[in-house]
Amino acid sequence: MKLDEIRAAEAKLLLPTYERNPILFVSGEGVHLIAEDGQRFLDLLSGIGVNALGYAHPAITAAIADQSRKLIHVSNLYFHEGQARLAMRLTATSGLDRAFFCNSGTEAWEAALKLARAYAGLKRSEGQHLGTKFLALEHSFHGRTMGSVATTHKEKYREPFAPVMPDVEFVRFNNLGDLRAKFSKDVCAILVEAIQGEGGIRPVSQEFMAEARKLTESTGALLICDEIQSGLGRTGNSFAYQHYGIQPDVVTLAKPIAGGLPLGAMLCREEAARAIHPGMHGTTFGGGPLACAVALAVLETIEQEHLLEHVTDVGTYFKARLSELAEKHSAIVDVRGLGLMLAVELDSADLGKQVLAEMFNRQILINLTSETVLRFLPPYILQHKHVDVAITALDEILRERAPSTAASSSIGAKTNG
Repeated sequence: MKLDEIRAAEAKLLLPTYERNPILFVSGEGVHLIAEDGQRFLDLLSGIGVNALGYAHPAITAAIADQSRKLIHVSNLYFHEGQARLAMRLTATSGLDRAFFCNSGTEAWEAALKLARAYAGLKRSEGQHLGTKFLALEHSFHGRTMGSVATTHKEKYREPFAPVMPDVEFVRFNNLGDLRAKFSKDVCAILVEAIQGEGGIRPVSQEFMAEARKLTESTGALLICDEIQSGLGRTGNSFAYQHYGIQPDVVTLAKPIAGGLPLGAMLCREEAARAIHPGMHGTTFGGGPLACAVALAVLETIEQEHLLEHVTDVGTYFKARLSELAEKHSAIVDVRGLGLMLAVELDSADLGKQVLAEMFNRQILINLTSETVLRFLPPYILQHKHVDVAITALDEILRERAPSTAASSSIGAKTNG
């Protein structure tokens, strides 16, 4: 089918949940997506943070081919070797004790919320007061299911589905006083994205994370970190919370874990895991043999190819070049992020839309979040030369679209060094 045929069919048959860009991709290679007419697009979004190893990586294609010849699905009523092996890798890397596998980030978050409520109930049965309330953060985004939506800050995600899950209160971002004022023994968990993704690539401060850990330890409540977008190498560490030197009780993962196949995970401490027993929670497809085999291949490749160090190197270079742009263009309000989880905040939503469209016209894929924030989530295999292409394009666009805010000279591409 051609693009026009597909668009017509989708308009008639699909639930309209996404406004798609007018392009039909048919293949990918490295950091590029290839359209039906052969055009190559530099992908600085990687499927919204999913394709950590880019496209057609031999480790992923080999793992899919090998495992598909053996076993794709067996259900969680029986054993297969993938879950135990993957759990060993993830618990060793995270410092946590147990894993639960599912199909997506929002399912992992639902599992974390259910664990927190179950654990609070267990503690009450043991004579300790622990309530049912969740503290989430301003600008937070945790997914699309009902519990995830309830803990997501923006009303546009919650209001159409009201009433959502009760007992959720939002804390002002990085505001220690507000966190302390709203915390009590009625709270079963504090919910944190170390670096908020959909909320605009906003890092939580060291002081805020430390205070959240201190408060939860004072009552036995859980500190739950959402690493669905920031985890498994995107910031240069295996987990973003590791930059803070603080160990959470529960962590959720998804996007890059299986290189494009649906897989999510919740990791937790042994103490919290006491609250779950067979029959309380489950999944039909989660942690299947194929997804686990690919996830193991992804983790092994990240280690063998030293991609954490590479993400740190290229991410530092990328952020420095974005900061150069900010010095030239007053339309750039802020540059922030860590590793290959970066953002440029612009001074207007209209400019954001213009830049997004012009980057697409130059065959560079990014996206716009929080209306004014250009978000960059490229594959971990990105090179300096790819960064230079993006910077040159951004500089040209900002000079053309906001000439009164830009200096007269342009930023040329730098050598890879």
